[in-house]
Amino acid sequence: MGCAAIAQRSMVPAMLTMPEYNVVAVASRTTEKAEKFAQQFGCEAITGYENLLARPDISAIYIPLPTGLHHTWIIQSLKAGKHVLAEKSIASDYASAEEMVALAKKNRLVLMEDFMFQYHSQHKFIFDLINKGEIGEVRVFTANFGFPPLPAGNFRYDEAMGGGALLDAAGYTVRAVHFVLGDGFTVKAANLKNDPKTGTNIYGSAFLDNGNGISAHVSFGFDHYYQGNYQIWGTRGKITADRAFTPKPDFSPLVVLEQQNQRHEYQLSPDNHFVGALREFHRTITTGTPEKHYHDVLLQSKTLDDIRRLSSM
Repeated sequence: MGCAAIAQRSMVPAMLTMPEYNVVAVASRTTEKAEKFAQQFGCEAITGYENLLARPDISAIYIPLPTGLHHTWIIQSLKAGKHVLAEKSIASDYASAEEMVALAKKNRLVLMEDFMFQYHSQHKFIFDLINKGEIGEVRVFTANFGFPPLPAGNFRYDEAMGGGALLDAAGYTVRAVHFVLGDGFTVKAANLKNDPKTGTNIYGSAFLDNGNGISAHVSFGFDHYYQGNYQIWGTRGKITADRAFTPKPDFSPLVVLEQQNQRHEYQLSPDNHFVGALREFHRTITTGTPEKHYHDVLLQSKTLDDIRRLSSM
């Protein structure tokens, strides 16, 4: 549903490599966009999102639309009986996420937020290092995701379309906290900086605490030198995932383990986390076990809401 760059560049090509998927059709608000996209991938072009949902031969919808359009079209997709995989952030706020999850539960459908980085094999390597005690007890987690300014007119600068660094770049860092260290973190402090020209937040940071001696600091933005990493600092060492969020399928990520007077660098094998995320979506549909993804959607949206709220205090 939609001809976004991430769909064209990464997600649909990944689907076409997988026997689990049959790409039936693409829908756009304009016939020209739909036909151009459909010709590239050998599927049917549909004008109008509502006409995609009317198709009885489609069981799942991938939605890469801007976040500001998610509420309307995720709700409509769930009402039409379709499983939904939607790009991040899946919801503009917690109330919207609650409505989506409630409808997905009622209709026994999968609703999954596409933080595909979680399905890259580099993170299992990191978890194994932690479980082996290589850095001792974890004390601090730090995540950074930011990139240079986007072209003028990009929807990410449009508040009405769900733009802003909080719902875009911050989402990765918040998801990383919960993915690596678990659910029990509360936002204690936050700041957001708004662009005076657009009124949209373009960078910020937040401090989270799990109430048990572990803290997390996240930083994010649209006008930064590029970073997409996280660090886990423990009593015996530190692990750095240098390209945690956006490694391309042919990219070999670097993981660094630092201990007293020692530094170990691990250049890991490439992996396609787009395929990994799609495999998880398919697995969740076929096993009928969507509860974890419901939980993740609500936790993610609540945490982002808390950052927004605390930044205005």
